[in-house]
Amino acid sequence: MLASKLAEKLAQRRTQQLYRTRRTLSTPQGPEIIINGRPILSFCSNDYLGLAADPRLIDALNTGAATYGIGSGAAHLLSGHMRPHQELEQALAEFVNRPRALLFSTGYMANLGVITALLGRSDTLWEDRLNHASLIDGGVLSRAKLHRYPHKDHTILAQRLLQSSKTQSSKTNSTLIATDGVFSMDGDLAPLPELATIAHNHNAWLLVDDAHGLGVLGATGRGVLEHYGLTIEQVPILMGTLGKAFGVFGAFVAGSELLIETLIQQARSFIYTTALPPAIAYATLESLHLVETEHWRRQYLATLITELRQQATQLNLPIMESTTPIQPLLVGSTAKANLWSQELESQGILVPAIRPPTVPTGQARLRISLTALHTSAHIERLIDALARLATLKPEYTS
Repeated sequence: MLASKLAEKLAQRRTQQLYRTRRTLSTPQGPEIIINGRPILSFCSNDYLGLAADPRLIDALNTGAATYGIGSGAAHLLSGHMRPHQELEQALAEFVNRPRALLFSTGYMANLGVITALLGRSDTLWEDRLNHASLIDGGVLSRAKLHRYPHKDHTILAQRLLQSSKTQSSKTNSTLIATDGVFSMDGDLAPLPELATIAHNHNAWLLVDDAHGLGVLGATGRGVLEHYGLTIEQVPILMGTLGKAFGVFGAFVAGSELLIETLIQQARSFIYTTALPPAIAYATLESLHLVETEHWRRQYLATLITELRQQATQLNLPIMESTTPIQPLLVGSTAKANLWSQELESQGILVPAIRPPTVPTGQARLRISLTALHTSAHIERLIDALARLATLKPEYTS
């Protein structure tokens, strides 16, 4: 019975062109990789600053492993909290200008941990409709009253919060507004100054997931909060990941002394999991140093983004508004997105098709990701291939 149900659901996903498959890389991350034994030009990585295979990080990882071993062996609250973890938390807190930071194993676990630690049944959570799944899932697990507002529509959010405060018969313990800083499938920025004002007016916390902004945005790479010039008073809860622009692995939450101590005591995804390998934490300290000192990576990446957008616009390609390394082409139907992605891959270029439920129905797209290791020649090759796609027979464009 179980097997037949599973087979039926998998067959349905294939029919709907929503079936996902994995690819096997036999090289480090980079623009030119080997997948399933075949050379591929990749526009499919969140390694925005090109640090994932940097020799200095590899050396730091080896040193960290030689000094502290491979596994941490325990959760942070047992015997797993080692010197590299402590030093990295302190360095991250300083980097984002906050009193404290707390390491988590992944960004997903960080979002689940912070929301479930702060909210319960009598609390209220407001989220952007296009938030990352981890923020949504954290809200569901918290059992708080979850409301989702239209994407980036801070006016609607303010109206609904005002209406909610008038109609509630009993006081809500806490209210939290949670949003991506950079939306991972659209590449656009949340209207954080407006959200900060709304949060202040309604005595609410504001949580920003800056997974795709840290290291990339801001004059010194400190992310979307630096980009907007926002303080800890305006955004008291910041989540950042270390597996994207930093090129390593893990995540952290940064904020006040009270926030971090609360998470240490109450965040189940922190308490009940093994700490990051200490060598990873050791290597991340080197990565943080490179992010802070090698400003050319952000500057060059910005140049590549401009090049791609200018060339795509000249060809009237359906490129969405974005100033970040995430540059989506909105093609509409799932079938078209799949066909375009498959055609590009047949030419040795990897650009994934993003389909429902990751994005809303009718908004399937090709998600182009740029890194500081791409070149102008790489972009020209991609643009040439996209230009040919745009002139293909009707079944490729419907």
